[in-house]
Amino acid sequence: MPVIPTHHIPLRTSDLNLDISGVAGFFGGDVAVSAMGTVNIYRGRKWLGWYNMPGSYEIAKRYGRLARSRIWSGLYPGRGGDPAVLFELDGSEGPRYRGVYSGTIMAKTGHIAQLVVSESKELPEEKWEEPKDARKTSPVPVTIINLHHVPEEEALLQQLMASGPSTATSMLSLIPMLASAGACIACALVDDWLCFAMIALGMFCGGFSCLIIGSGIFTFTHPVPAKGAPRGDGILDSNNQMVILRGEESAINPITRGKFSLTYKIWSAYHMIGLSSFFLTVQFLVQLLVVPQGTIFGQIMFLSSLGVSWLYNSFLSSLDKEQIQRNILFKEILARPKAYKYVLKTWTAMAVFVLLVLATPTEGARRCDDVRTDESPSGSEPTLVEPTPLKDLLNDLLPNDTKAWTTWKEHILNQIKEHIKDPDTLSFDALPKDITPEMGFFLEAFQKDAQTALVAYRAYLSRLKEAAPNIRKEAEENTFEEDTEEKSELV
Repeated sequence: MPVIPTHHIPLRTSDLNLDISGVAGFFGGDVAVSAMGTVNIYRGRKWLGWYNMPGSYEIAKRYGRLARSRIWSGLYPGRGGDPAVLFELDGSEGPRYRGVYSGTIMAKTGHIAQLVVSESKELPEEKWEEPKDARKTSPVPVTIINLHHVPEEEALLQQLMASGPSTATSMLSLIPMLASAGACIACALVDDWLCFAMIALGMFCGGFSCLIIGSGIFTFTHPVPAKGAPRGDGILDSNNQMVILRGEESAINPITRGKFSLTYKIWSAYHMIGLSSFFLTVQFLVQLLVVPQGTIFGQIMFLSSLGVSWLYNSFLSSLDKEQIQRNILFKEILARPKAYKYVLKTWTAMAVFVLLVLATPTEGARRCDDVRTDESPSGSEPTLVEPTPLKDLLNDLLPNDTKAWTTWKEHILNQIKEHIKDPDTLSFDALPKDITPEMGFFLEAFQKDAQTALVAYRAYLSRLKEAAPNIRKEAEENTFEEDTEEKSELV
């Protein structure tokens, strides 16, 4: 006997029958697939999938490819490949990279370098007084990132995902789970056991698939450079977005050659992924056939649970997975490196500014770099280093090889070399000697760009001077923490 009398069941006399196949197509799988892609990057997310999830077949078709077996490959064809790429946690192409001192040239970097460029775009610009007569053509942002920390060769990221919105996600997950449970209870009260069973089946399959697919181990790895490698300073060039990386080679490698990876601890886990995908496929087929046999009230309850779950999946899909990865990368892996962003209004000014910055070791570089610098009082400006490799860099940034350009570039390099030990005396006011009047017209414009770059460069030195005490303090704290960890490990 139903708990609610039969004559009180809502829409009891209606001969309406919902077209479940059409509704299932509306809720679809794109949102569900995207939501399932978050299961490995939000802490605790794998335990929160116990609701009647829409788009089950699309999820099975996408993630069933991870199962490594001929049987599962036959059911879910397609290249499984790297799980991190399938979950969109890695695999994107990064910008071109050029190592200034190592001579390394990489036409394309990887996902980590692309995250660094994306983060640099979000940084606020540094304020500095640009000369009134400065030329303006196409603005070029230049971000300087001083890398003072060398990450571990392999880092387990499950412990570093506290920066994600895990609390809010956990609380909101109660809504679809309670909605599905409430729809189940409502169907039981009117004795509609078919719709009750289908909602319960959806809750089980959704929770089981989240638990299995979300059991991956999310890690960050990078190669260790050879001993005696030169300084790793270099430039990421991404469509007029320049990012200068400062630090030793072992601190730069995590960006240029590092990667996120997702693995499953035991081989049987891949078979369990195939099994969970099979359950999702069965769920889709059974619900498609059985739900229309239930009462109109039970069908409405079933669709209501799907609707609430679809809204929750839409919320998960709207969250920026890349932002979470960037938070993990910069806050945990790279230990919050200092970054400064300047916008130069011409390409020539940008090239000179990059040249000047790369001739200057970052404050606190002695902790990371094997570059010898003059000992200076606390808070003093850092000195320049010999810019022997900078000629190739300047030619790379400004490949023009006409007489005017060649003369001007030699003049810039000579000025830097002459004033390398005293940057305060550096000036680009004078034009090169022995130039024709025709060359002088062009070189005056180039000199204005160089003077603008020098103003931005001195603003950068001033920022380094301001930040020097904090950098030293952070370096001492990091050293103390490392020593404490080593002692605790010995104990």
